[in-house]
Amino acid sequence: VQLQASGGGLVQAGGSLRLSCVAPGVLFKSNSMGWYRQAPGKESELVAVITTRGVTTYADSVKDRFTISRDNAKNTVNLQMNSLKPEDTAVYYCNTWPRGPIEYEGQGTQVTVSS
Repeated sequence: VQLQASGGGLVQAGGSLRLSCVAPGVLFKSNSMGWYRQAPGKESELVAVITTRGVTTYADSVKDRFTISRDNAKNTVNLQMNSLKPEDTAVYYCNTWPRGPIEYEGQGTQVTVSS
């Protein structure tokens, strides 16, 4: 099982990116999904969660800037990131919530925000 995150890149502060993650159908349909990130030298943190019913929760640091959504027809969870800040720089991963095995996450997708 591996979830494939994509959409990262290099962007200037204030810019936007949209991340996407495709999950296996059985995993996706029965689980809440989350986006996580890890910056160099820092612990991994939970960024946003969306339940199977579409209820969302965000870390305080991204509230009002990021939006998580899910496309149940495509088994995809998205993260729209607006007003990006240099401190958003990290590798972003998707996984179930609660977090499943690290092996699900693959290499993630790098987001770099320049000041």
